Amino acid sequence: MYGDDSFDPYIHYIINTTRKHNKDNISRTKAYQNFYLENPEIKWAFLASMVSRNAGWNMTDLQLQPFKKILGKKERDQLFMTYERANWLIFSDAFPQLLVYNLSKQAEKPLFYLLKKFHVSSFMIEQWMLFWERQERDKLMIALIINEQNVIQGPVVKQTYFQYHVFNQLPYIMQNFLRLNAVLFPTSSSEVYGSYVYGFTNISKRIGLGVRLANILYSPKVYDKSLYFAKTQEHTGSRRDYESYLPAHYPYAPMLRVLYPVIKHQDNIRQDWWKTGGIPSKWWQTPKETSLADMKKTYYRKRDLLFGYYYMKYAIKPDW
Repeated sequence: MYGDDSFDPYIHYIINTTRKHNKDNISRTKAYQNFYLENPEIKWAFLASMVSRNAGWNMTDLQLQPFKKILGKKERDQLFMTYERANWLIFSDAFPQLLVYNLSKQAEKPLFYLLKKFHVSSFMIEQWMLFWERQERDKLMIALIINEQNVIQGPVVKQTYFQYHVFNQLPYIMQNFLRLNAVLFPTSSSEVYGSYVYGFTNISKRIGLGVRLANILYSPKVYDKSLYFAKTQEHTGSRRDYESYLPAHYPYAPMLRVLYPVIKHQDNIRQDWWKTGGIPSKWWQTPKETSLADMKKTYYRKRDLLFGYYYMKYAIKPDW
């Protein structure tokens, strides 16, 4: 994919480091978080690490009994691959950007021309140059949110396989309608913040969700608590990571690496989405109001209904 340029010391380092950390959900989450701890001015990296934790929890949820009974193995495998492919693609695009930024800091000069070698959008190359000059942290964070959602739009959301097997199927339609999925920011107490996920196939809604999540995560009420949780709680991919802090106890899924093998992905040369689409101005707008209510009760009320349905069904028909 990279041709002879892979022998350039910078390129070689970026390729190898990105591949090393793009192994699975666990390695991606740690890489984002470790980068943020060393470069706290890049606010997107902490957001990415917390969203990545949620992807891992969603993956292992698929192996809990209610999900195994309600969904067939094929459906669960397809949902897992949706999470895995989207997160792999985002990391393969975003982490080289983070590494080039770090190299630029070390060299004390911008090296963002290197991003062309990794097929990063011209939009993001421009945004990194602007950040280098102006240090507008929030604007860079929103730019990275816009970029990541465009990166997965063609290869995942609009891809024929995922359209047919996931987004047009009843499990996804019902999950979207009932708003059963959420991105959660746990704390080391019983508080859980976040936002529900709906309209995932709509890129504007995904970008809006990303900005809303950033506003929640970086609010004074949430940031310190979530950062402490992240720094003290190793990410395993199981909801036990944070559910052990909750007053009610739920069946825990095993750790992610116990359940899933490492997936090998094909990385085709991607098109520059910026040249083919551009962006509407509304993508830059931040939400006017973001709820900071503890969403533990509403989220787990829905989860209780799911588990309750399974237990009731099992009691009536044990061989179900």
